[in-house]
Amino acid sequence: MKLYQWDRIEKEQLNPLCCRQAIHAGNLTVAQIHLKKGAVVPEHRHVSEQITLLQSGRLRFLVDGREVLMEAGQALVLEPDLPHRVEALEDSMAVDLFAPPRHDWMRGDDAYLREPAPSEP
Repeated sequence: MKLYQWDRIEKEQLNPLCCRQAIHAGNLTVAQIHLKKGAVVPEHRHVSEQITLLQSGRLRFLVDGREVLMEAGQALVLEPDLPHRVEALEDSMAVDLFAPPRHDWMRGDDAYLREPAPSEP
């Protein structure tokens, strides 16, 4: 057993408008995702099933070509390998649960979330 406290978990700044805090367990990853208005998570897919619990704000998902608007208090379930994109319509915070865990995050292999450094093309 391990006890975590969100305010003691370092926020990883992914780009100027998005940061996350993550807990990786044996069979799942849980993360708080903080998105400023205008933040975009480009279209991507992953082997993990995902549940997004929107705690505050409003998000626009584009899921396999279909638009889904989320408001605080709603939950969205995404099946594995489903292409999706997210845009923050206002400052938002979501709790995302992934099973199996996000090994790409653990490896730092999540370039779709990060803006290229100024020296990169």
